[in-house]
Amino acid sequence: MRRGALSVCVLVLFAVLAAPQATARRLTGSIAASTARESALVAAVNSVRTLHLLPKLRVDLRLTRAARFHSRDMLLRDYFAHGDLLARMARFHVRGHLFEENLAYSSGVMSARTAVADWLASPEHRTILLDPTLRRIGVATPIGAFGGFARATVVTADFAR
Repeated sequence: MRRGALSVCVLVLFAVLAAPQATARRLTGSIAASTARESALVAAVNSVRTLHLLPKLRVDLRLTRAARFHSRDMLLRDYFAHGDLLARMARFHVRGHLFEENLAYSSGVMSARTAVADWLASPEHRTILLDPTLRRIGVATPIGAFGGFARATVVTADFAR
């Protein structure tokens, strides 16, 4: 390969990697299967809802994509905030009349029990967890460098009616 052709290839590769769409695709990741931590979180949420005689939530793949995107974005950009939930739901084509979100993070690996217990201890988060009109859930529990910690967990739980 000629030297000039190589620099053009590198330049094109840089442009592709720098494109916002490439970032969005990289952040959304595969949706094929829930991780063990994600499954445990959904089970813990549904266990609490069952104890309160509420219907279990079913996993929604679009909500899961939105939750994964948000948690990974927070890890990547080192922030902790809900952001524009409605815009995110539209971006991932989530249908519904009501959307809610609970976030949590830990300086280490956060268990599903801990996340749910923390949410139950907070009146605002508890209201969301125990909302009888919610029917669907999508969660993300990635671990990575965050807030000065090498292995932090950043949890997003998105809910829809």
